[in-house]
Amino acid sequence: MRKGEYIFFLIILIVVFILINYTPLNTFVVNTLSNEEFVSVERVIDGDTVVVNETSVRMLGINTPEKGEKYYTEAKNYTTILVMNKTIKIERRGTDRYDRELAYLYDINTNENLNAKLVEKGYANYYFPEGKDSYFALFAQAWEKCIENNENLCKKSEDKCANCIIVKQFSSDEDLILRNSCTFDCNLSGWSIKDEGRKTFIFKNFILKANNQVTITAEDFNQTYVWTNTGDTMFLRDKKGELVLWENY
Repeated sequence: MRKGEYIFFLIILIVVFILINYTPLNTFVVNTLSNEEFVSVERVIDGDTVVVNETSVRMLGINTPEKGEKYYTEAKNYTTILVMNKTIKIERRGTDRYDRELAYLYDINTNENLNAKLVEKGYANYYFPEGKDSYFALFAQAWEKCIENNENLCKKSEDKCANCIIVKQFSSDEDLILRNSCTFDCNLSGWSIKDEGRKTFIFKNFILKANNQVTITAEDFNQTYVWTNTGDTMFLRDKKGELVLWENY
């Protein structure tokens, strides 16, 4: 039998068994021909990385705080609550440069996207460095709900200058420009600017004069570039780590 005829015969056989509800074959088809699988998580490394079948799995669409950063422990603990001692569904989407599997995780009872749940609860910001996929709208909605609930990473700054700073310019191919729109000076020392990933700039001993602006370049981040061509988000936080503003393109 030629290869083409064999494949055709196999497809027909699979369809027939599915139609008669042949359970063992159904299971084989789901596990073999699909990127989805039901698994148990063996360990939680941090808020956005878990271990499945002795392989590190990086949760797609999110970025949680690194060790030493605010909410690192809380994010890790929440992920542990979501996935440990449970069977979950995993949807694989390839690997990254560290050979970690990239995946979306789901609650098998509600089919809720657990990655997006971390964003909704303020333990992660959404993160799509390779471009917005079909799930982006879900994660954007989760972030908006987080902002509405004013919790954790979405908690609004109470600094008197939080309502003074506005974005004058922000795109992938231009420097970031912030302006103090108030009639008084704003001490931005300790404030930080971060992209969706790990690139961070911290103001040191800096006062932004009333009605003045400041330009932040990639060099200030000690990077050759910061903002991606596929879309990015800028997060400005006060010295307490609370959110002053965020803007995306």
